[in-house]
Amino acid sequence: MRLYDLLDAGAAGHPGREFAWQEGRRLSYQEAASASRRLARGLVERGLAAGDRVAVLSKNSIEMVLLYFAAARAGVVPVPLNHRLAPPEWRYIVDDAKARVWFAGGEYADAVDGLRGALPSVERFVALDGAGREGWEDHLDWSGASPDAGPERDVRPSDDVYQMYTSGTTGRPKGAVLTHRAVVANAAQIARACDGQPGERSLVVAPLFHAAAVPTTFAPVSWGGSLVILDRFDPAEVVRLLDEERIGFAVLVPVMLQACLAVPGVAERRYQQLRLVYYGSSPIAEATLQQAIAAFKCGFVQSYGMTEAVQSLTFLTPADHRRALAGDGRLLLSAGRPAADTEIRVVDAADATLPAGEVGEVVARGPQVMRGYWNLPEATAETLRNGWLHTGDAGVLDAEGYLSIRDRVKDLIVSGGENVYPREVEDVLAEHPAVHEVAVFGVPDRRWGETVKAVVAPRQGTEPTTEELIAFCRTRLGGFKLPRSVDFVEALPRNAAGKVLKRQLRERYWAGHERSVAGA
Repeated sequence: MRLYDLLDAGAAGHPGREFAWQEGRRLSYQEAASASRRLARGLVERGLAAGDRVAVLSKNSIEMVLLYFAAARAGVVPVPLNHRLAPPEWRYIVDDAKARVWFAGGEYADAVDGLRGALPSVERFVALDGAGREGWEDHLDWSGASPDAGPERDVRPSDDVYQMYTSGTTGRPKGAVLTHRAVVANAAQIARACDGQPGERSLVVAPLFHAAAVPTTFAPVSWGGSLVILDRFDPAEVVRLLDEERIGFAVLVPVMLQACLAVPGVAERRYQQLRLVYYGSSPIAEATLQQAIAAFKCGFVQSYGMTEAVQSLTFLTPADHRRALAGDGRLLLSAGRPAADTEIRVVDAADATLPAGEVGEVVARGPQVMRGYWNLPEATAETLRNGWLHTGDAGVLDAEGYLSIRDRVKDLIVSGGENVYPREVEDVLAEHPAVHEVAVFGVPDRRWGETVKAVVAPRQGTEPTTEELIAFCRTRLGGFKLPRSVDFVEALPRNAAGKVLKRQLRERYWAGHERSVAGA
């Protein structure tokens, strides 16, 4: 199956059903399929060959969703760009991908124009919002005059469908190449885990350049759902939509959930249609999750995965959440069990499988795993060695097959010969009532090699002390795991997916030292 088959099946089975809504504009499945065919025809007519890359820089929009489907029909490969990056970072990705066309929202035109001389591969610049500007074509002109028929191009499930760059928190980002087969498989895995309902409205607010958003947008299409698209995250507006606009399914990363919970009156609303909230992408504090479950009064699904696996490798299902709330609280700290047709192992440094209960690197294989990194054969071979995706995450499987993520393997702190996983310390500190968010990592120490450092953003109106937080940990952690020092900041630096940029926090502590711990 190809990605666009999901849309075509919807257009054939329920042509008049709402496909997408944005700011009062509605598009039916039949209209969406027709628009994607016309744009695909335009891509081919303008000389784009199968496998050509096109850069896409836009906030969430109906046009961006349609571009994914149109490019898939034409065999053209979108390279979505994080609009929160700096222009030199866009330049690196576009140049690395050798994109021939750059599609962008008009608000980014000035910044893109400033890069024109440094992008030898880009032949044309196309405005997604139709804004007239010298040197830019209107995307409507690419499809408006084309016949309502897709291009006659043989697209196979094994062909590339999009190329998504890793967040680049540890050096240059790498382009993960995803195929139609992998993306459709992951959309089906998500649909199965979420028990999607035909006609259900799904909130799309996570950015469509990110792995957390793209397959979770395709999954509702696979079950005949409707996409309610927001171009930016506004916590109050999200809460209103969840309550008033018949949203049944929503994808909210933990930092979004936390912001929504701070909206006045969030717990007093009814959310009558809200069936399921899907979260993941970064760790969530147990207290935040408990609060979210109480406020939104619906089921929750957690996923664990990565860009290199489209998005999802495991799911903690609504039934798992109910079991946890009924007394098995340890499950809330788990990432769940493997997705359909997916195998998970925990291995040692020699790739030997470890028994249940032992911590090692998480490896996986399944239909959703990437084809490889773009033009990086050595990195591909290392990450996909022996037929398994090596995640770089340290985790443990229990006797029932539930996976718990301890940390990034490279984030491991080795203090006096003892292994300390920062996530364990972070989970304890997050329980302190004065801690809003926390990051833990190793810093150099002449005696111990490394010691544990905590960086804490206090809750508003509180002033915790270093001594108070260390004493709090002392009753819950072994002595070698205790933070030796605590720094306080207003907020932790995060990337677009809400992941804390530990590398950025570490840099000043490791300046001038030979060993620096890399990590996400």
